[in-house]
Amino acid sequence: MGTSTRALKIGVIGFGPFAQFLAKTMIKQGHLISATSRSDHSGIAGNLGVDFYRDMEEFMGLEHDVILICTSIMSLSDVVNSIPFHCLKRPTLFADVLSVKEHPRQILLQEVPEDSDLVCTHPMFGPESGKDGWKDLKFMYERVRVRDEGLCSSFLNIFEHEGCKMLEMSCEEHDRLAAESQFVTHTIGRMLSEMHITNTPIDTKGFEKLVQVKENTENDSFDLYSGLYIHNRFAKQQMKNLESALQRVKESLEVRMNKQDGPKCN
Repeated sequence: MGTSTRALKIGVIGFGPFAQFLAKTMIKQGHLISATSRSDHSGIAGNLGVDFYRDMEEFMGLEHDVILICTSIMSLSDVVNSIPFHCLKRPTLFADVLSVKEHPRQILLQEVPEDSDLVCTHPMFGPESGKDGWKDLKFMYERVRVRDEGLCSSFLNIFEHEGCKMLEMSCEEHDRLAAESQFVTHTIGRMLSEMHITNTPIDTKGFEKLVQVKENTENDSFDLYSGLYIHNRFAKQQMKNLESALQRVKESLEVRMNKQDGPKCN
């Protein structure tokens, strides 16, 4: 991968907290950021040094090198369908940062003009885990349709330059692995939240970690969690696996309890 430090003109669609978090580092590196969003984030954008546009056609008419899609999983389809691609003045690299990957890959391949390139990415960190820098944090990507290698490398170098662990893999492989890890973690956290577990005076280290999992999960929206389930085809099987695992554990306990009780005398 190249180590170009070329300053990029990056347009961001969906300027919520995660996009704002990414934009701070991009600006620090010298990239020029503009943004548009369904909500008015012009105040926050102005404070960060980001040009904010309420009008999507005006935004799309800017000569971006990269357009970064930072919407929620659940709103992606509606947002992409509303993008006025006809306003593009030149081929552009489109990238997304969603926590599922096959879903945006499919939608972007359908909707983005053929002469524009595509890279699907997942920065596997956020404002909390990345607050002290991105060194050694994981960044997954797939070059879905790349002809301008220089531009793609310059974009990926934003993350490589910060010390991210760069993981190139297919969107399918990402979703399979994410269902086994990220989705299971979120589900356990949601279950613990439903149980209202909290710290006690006699916590073990293991229980302290479970409380932390619960608290981390509660910081994420149900919109994100439902997106991880609905738009990752591997998540449904993991939910079944969790249910059957709990059932097997219960059955093992029942067997042991019956042995402990021993045969009943009449």
